Amino acid sequence: MVSGKGFAGLAVAAFESRMATEMARLIEHYGGRPFVAPALREIPIQDNAVALSFGARLIDGQVDILILMTGIGTTTLFEILRSCHSLPSIMAGIKQTAVVARGPKPIAALKTLGLTPTLTVPEPNTWIEIVSVLDEYRPVKGLRVAVQEYGASNPELLEALSQRGAEVFPVPIYGWALPEDTAPLRQVLGEIIAGNIDVMLVTNAAQIDHVMQLLEQEGITSQFKEACRKIVVASIGPTASERLRHYDFPIDFEPSHPKMGILVKETAGQVYSLRQAKLPQQL
Repeated sequence: MVSGKGFAGLAVAAFESRMATEMARLIEHYGGRPFVAPALREIPIQDNAVALSFGARLIDGQVDILILMTGIGTTTLFEILRSCHSLPSIMAGIKQTAVVARGPKPIAALKTLGLTPTLTVPEPNTWIEIVSVLDEYRPVKGLRVAVQEYGASNPELLEALSQRGAEVFPVPIYGWALPEDTAPLRQVLGEIIAGNIDVMLVTNAAQIDHVMQLLEQEGITSQFKEACRKIVVASIGPTASERLRHYDFPIDFEPSHPKMGILVKETAGQVYSLRQAKLPQQL
């Protein structure tokens, strides 16, 4: 356990999937009792027709701007393209295109391909920053803009680009599904409703969609929301917070940077004051 109070034995729930083991270790490192159950299962889109259509447009010089939203999506997109097109032709198309990377992961994925983005999006890497970077770069009116989507579509980004006169071309790469076994997730949701959880960490907006899906199936949405009003709800950043607000969940904390490790560390460091502010009568 780290020095200082940290979570000091508090029960901490999280819905992380890909980094579930790392999340549990982080919670334990900062003195918490982890209740980690995945809310997402990544599924590749079997029909790659849209991505291949994008590839043909890219090679023909018919894409003016390419927005890369995630690292794994970037890597997967290029793997799909290379299944049908030669690497030199793909690279020739990329050289004619302004490439926008939403944060460090797409940048790292591009680097492995020997590519550098034309534009990078600063933290907190939401659609608002993407649009702002493009507004500073050049007007998108009349331009053909491809958006590599991840998990779920981002209608706000697509609408903002369309309103500016762009021809928007979404390129979905993979989607989210519920875990094949939802029992662990249902168990953690039950622990929250029962009042056995002190802190809830949200690291992905799609997690909330799936949590809501299960709650609605069971008819226990109101009980869950009431339970969340009594615990500390920490969101990794603006995108997740936006989804939480959409469903009328409280948000008690966002970290200084939208990173999982920083979320856990800073929540642990401030959890006492957060709980004191939220439930003074219980402390």
